[in-house]
Amino acid sequence: MRVDDSDRRLLRRLLAEPNLPMSELAELAGVTPATASRRIERMTREGVIRGQHAVIDWTRLGYSVEVSLRFTLEKSNPRAFDEFMAAARQVAEVTQIQTFLGKVDVRLHVVARDMSHYQTIYRERILTLPHIAEIEALMQVARVMEKESLPL
Repeated sequence: MRVDDSDRRLLRRLLAEPNLPMSELAELAGVTPATASRRIERMTREGVIRGQHAVIDWTRLGYSVEVSLRFTLEKSNPRAFDEFMAAARQVAEVTQIQTFLGKVDVRLHVVARDMSHYQTIYRERILTLPHIAEIEALMQVARVMEKESLPL
């Protein structure tokens, strides 16, 4: 899909302030509200805009522990990957699942209220996931940078 300068201006404004009314978004992007609406609908239909969502600060909800778990899966069972993924999706405290090519097959991002809660999740929900060959845990100490966008 091709995006032009007007599309880029709309996307930049939408990323910066996703809750802006269409009239303000259009004005800031230098187009009419009707044009902004048509372009956003087109970019949504064509998959450039996949949706809008809330970004939750888990620490404000009492989840002060964040852990990145890297898994290498057993390769002997052809269904290992699918079975692992299905089970990992059932762990409520998993907020993100990523897959990779290389030594690490899957990464889970897990949140917990505290270390005791994390230990319970780890023992009862993570270690029981199927087809694990190896796990590496990385405890998050600080979030140095986080961004949801690239320059447009």
